[in-house]
Amino acid sequence: MAFDVNDLMALKSLESGMSPYEQVKVGHMQSRRPSGVGIAGLVLGTVGAAAAIGAWIFGPTYAKSQADRARDVANARYDANQTQLGLLTNLLATERAERVAGDINLTNTVTDTQSGQQAATLTAQQAAELSAVNSVMSQTFNDFVTGRASLNPTPVSLYSSPQPCSCPASCGCNG
Repeated sequence: MAFDVNDLMALKSLESGMSPYEQVKVGHMQSRRPSGVGIAGLVLGTVGAAAAIGAWIFGPTYAKSQADRARDVANARYDANQTQLGLLTNLLATERAERVAGDINLTNTVTDTQSGQQAATLTAQQAAELSAVNSVMSQTFNDFVTGRASLNPTPVSLYSSPQPCSCPASCGCNG
């Protein structure tokens, strides 16, 4: 009986203490390498678990900090609005004070420039002008009260039907 290669391998495996099945199984396991899909799944699963645990631990703290930030923003806007309102109020008060001061200056400029006081008496020309203005105002008031203001200033004659001409017959206007 002749030994072939398989028989020699079987004898060699008996020396190492493993059966042919065990040898094939060990060889298969040693030649097998982990696949990329398996490694990617393991990494993604680990990262997902870590993210879930982190969210569970730090989520309430982050939410509280977001609420604090929102409150800070609202307070800052409120403070800015109050500051703006104060500035506008001061501007309005300053503008009013300037307007009142301008009115006082205007009143002071209608004065006698030599004495610095308002004149108590009118000149003859000023008195005449004032009298004429008062007269026109009084007449206009009376006209409106009595109804004369609504009358046509040019009298209008009433229309009558045409009459024959009263010229003598020799002039030729009647016929």
